[in-house]
Amino acid sequence: MDYQNILFEISDGVATLTLNRPDKLNSFTQAMHEEVRHALKRVATEAAAGAARVLVLTGAGRGFCAGQDLSDRSVEPGAGAVDLGDSVEKNYAPLVQSLRALPLPVIGAINGVAAGAGANIALACDIVLATKSASFVEVFCKLGLIPDTGGTYFLPRLVGSARAMGMAMLGEKLSAEKAEAWGLIWKAIPDEDFAAEVLAMARHFAGAPTKGLAFTKKALHASAHNSLQQQMALECGMMSELGRSDDYREGVAAFMEKRAPQFKGR
Repeated sequence: MDYQNILFEISDGVATLTLNRPDKLNSFTQAMHEEVRHALKRVATEAAAGAARVLVLTGAGRGFCAGQDLSDRSVEPGAGAVDLGDSVEKNYAPLVQSLRALPLPVIGAINGVAAGAGANIALACDIVLATKSASFVEVFCKLGLIPDTGGTYFLPRLVGSARAMGMAMLGEKLSAEKAEAWGLIWKAIPDEDFAAEVLAMARHFAGAPTKGLAFTKKALHASAHNSLQQQMALECGMMSELGRSDDYREGVAAFMEKRAPQFKGR
C-alpha cells in the first residue's frame, strides 16, 4: 500500500508508525484508518519474523492526534443520522485491539495534544511517553458522546473512578505532567529531550527478550478479568513455555558468564 496519511518504517528492530496529517492535528479519516490497519498487520508479520521488536506510535507536527476528523463524516442539515457505533466497531475498536494484541512492546510517543479518540489510542499503548507540553483531553462530553476507543475501559483502571468521571464528564485538558502524577502515563519528558528518550527506550526494547515481554503484556491484560487462581494458572503455563525459550537460556548464560545478553526474541 502507498501510504498518504501515515509514515512507516522498520529499522534495526524498531518499527515506527507516524500519523501524518499535521495540518489536521493527525485526526483520523477513513483512509487513515485503512493505512494504519495495513501498517499494524505489517508490524505483526515482521514481529513473527523477528524483524520488528518494538513499535513506536507517534504523530507528525505539533500534535499526536485530535481524534476523529469530523469533516470526514459530518452530519449535514437534513441528512440522515450517522451511525457512530458502526465507525467505532469497524475502525477504532479493531485499532485498539490490534495495539493490545501485538506480540511486542508498543511505545506511545505523545508529542502534543491527544484528544478524543487520540487520547484513548495513546492509552492503549503499553508504555506512554509524552512531552511536557503535551496534553490529554476527553472531548466527547462536549459533543454529547461517551469516551469511546476504549476510554471507558482505560480511564477508571488507570486513574480510578473519581478522576475518570471528572475527565469524561468535564472534558478538561490534562497536562502531561499531571497525567504522569495521576498514573495515566509512564513519563512526561522535557520537549528538548523527548526524541532522544523515545529512541533510547525503543533501542532498549529492540535488544530485549521480546517473547517474555509479549507474554508479560498478555498476562497483565488478562489480569483485568481473571481471578487470582486463574491468573496464577496463566502464570504457570507461561513460565513453562518461557523456560524453554532461547532468550531464557541466553539470559542465564549471560548472567553466569558475567556478560551482556544477546537476546533474539525467541
